[in-house]
Amino acid sequence: MNSYRCPVCGYIYDPGLGDENSDVPAGTAFEDLPSGWSCPVCGAPHDEFEEYD
Repeated sequence: MNSYRCPVCGYIYDPGLGDENSDVPAGTAFEDLPSGWSCPVCGAPHDEFEEYD
């Protein structure tokens, strides 16, 4: 599973960690995030995120 970076603030969504603050469990692929999920740091929508190596 690939990580994704928020282009606004640089937050990295790591699927191995999930997003505990948004009740997204570890192992959740970026493609499987809930439709209303946004960057937990700056609030940018997830459709603005870029794949991160």
